[in-house]
Amino acid sequence: MSNLPQDALLWRKSTASSASGCVEVAAGGGAIFVRDSKAPTGPTLAFSTIEWTAFLSGVHSGEFSLEALDIS
Repeated sequence: MSNLPQDALLWRKSTASSASGCVEVAAGGGAIFVRDSKAPTGPTLAFSTIEWTAFLSGVHSGEFSLEALDIS
């Protein structure tokens, strides 16, 4: 985990994001941070690089597709 202040991080948002549903991602201090772009001072999730890499691997393999999650 990192003790970096939120304003010390470089936050990035996907160009595919819409105005109503976006998340931002930042890296620093050995962790990956995720937050709601509409609430930049709100809660932030923190993940280790191992956790983040495992998540991205699942995304790339389709493990988290809407069909795989059975969301209708």
